[in-house]
Amino acid sequence: MLTINQYVRPQSLDEAYELCQKKNTVVLGGMLWLKMQSRLVGTAIDLCDLGLDTIEETADSFRIGAMATLRMLETHAGLNQMTQNALADSVRSIVGVQFRNCATVGGSLFGRFGFSDVLTLFLALDADVELHHGGVLPLREFAEMPVLRDILVRVIVRKRNIHVAYQSQRNTKTDFPVLTCAVSEIDGVYRCVIGARPMRAVVFEDESGLLSGGVNEDNARAFADDIAVRVSVGSNLRAGADYRRRLTKTLVRRALLTLGKENEPCKSN
Repeated sequence: MLTINQYVRPQSLDEAYELCQKKNTVVLGGMLWLKMQSRLVGTAIDLCDLGLDTIEETADSFRIGAMATLRMLETHAGLNQMTQNALADSVRSIVGVQFRNCATVGGSLFGRFGFSDVLTLFLALDADVELHHGGVLPLREFAEMPVLRDILVRVIVRKRNIHVAYQSQRNTKTDFPVLTCAVSEIDGVYRCVIGARPMRAVVFEDESGLLSGGVNEDNARAFADDIAVRVSVGSNLRAGADYRRRLTKTLVRRALLTLGKENEPCKSN
């Protein structure tokens, strides 16, 4: 059972940050995973009055507020056009629409949960995060940091020449993923992200240049084999380590071949 002693809706980021420095405080986010815990919370901080529930498009980026919902990501035309619908693909199996209407981007990323589809996809997009105290830093760097007392303000996805594909495996459609995989090519640089391993998502790059000539069946298989050797996987109730390693080969190859099809020039009739 979750017990909250004090509920506060700060009226500024400065106020939220100051409250966050106190012991036994928690930022609520969408409060979907938090409410499943059995714990006593001294002060619960609700950011709903701070205008962070928007997705702003500028000339060079998309700026996604921490209180924007996963459903907003799923249905945002501009973001999904830029990502070839990979963003929608990454969230549409997360429980159901009602859940995605409540779950927030900030709650999904700040916790850096091992099962997070959202973290996997945004790492592949080479996104940045903006912290109120810590400023702007790469999500990849943030994902490796220990738990910190700061406020996640927004996620920033820069507009670049992006091609990305997302894959996941679940035992049942709306269950937590057994493994997540996102592969991207951004301005000629390939990266692969593996999550739900069951640890938090981790980024790999094409260090051997296997994909330097573009994606085909042979080098997609070789790259997938390379990632399966390099990735650290473990076992839990959903799957064993050996299965996850085999699954890595399959999902990486599928994502790469999807990416290769997206990069094919259109044929005229």
